[in-house]
Amino acid sequence: MLITHDTECALGMLVDLLNTAPEACGQEELPDLPALRDYVVRQEISDVGTLDQADLDAVHALRDRLRSVFAAPSTQAAADLVNALVAAAGTTPRLTDHDGHDWHMHYFAPGAALADHIAAEGGMALGFILVADERERLRQCEAPDCARVFVDLSRNRSRRYCDSRTCGNRLHVAAYRARQRSAADAPVPVAAPAGAGR
Repeated sequence: MLITHDTECALGMLVDLLNTAPEACGQEELPDLPALRDYVVRQEISDVGTLDQADLDAVHALRDRLRSVFAAPSTQAAADLVNALVAAAGTTPRLTDHDGHDWHMHYFAPGAALADHIAAEGGMALGFILVADERERLRQCEAPDCARVFVDLSRNRSRRYCDSRTCGNRLHVAAYRARQRSAADAPVPVAAPAGAGR
């Protein structure tokens, strides 16, 4: 699948946002305005003005709507959700080369609120995934105790865990230990005495 750098960045922005939710990590990772500002800086989100409580509330509401795209039961359902997100954000596609970046598209309206900015950029990125018939790349971690999401950008769509170093390794170690216990608990075959059975 061919995916542009901008689309990959927008998908990363969404995944980071979704994984700040209490259901993903056990606690609210965007509890206040300083945490929201840190998210904006970490994701290098441009054209963001002064943030207030209304922005935080709107981003929390958007996060819930975006999670539903990952959990959608069909491509049609996911497309309906993405269309609603993009329409509500009031997308205004335009070319820009800000902050030393090469020319790229912005989909949010100039001066847009942070939630609309995220919805426009992220919604378009999700739309590109759906248009490419790659919805199965929008995944939830397969670790039984993890609800984090990710976008599987592996060539053969084989990624199963949000992070192979944590969830993946943890499950592989647990499976290894279970095999070791099974081997240790298995009955040892008793050799028949010499000459037995003659």
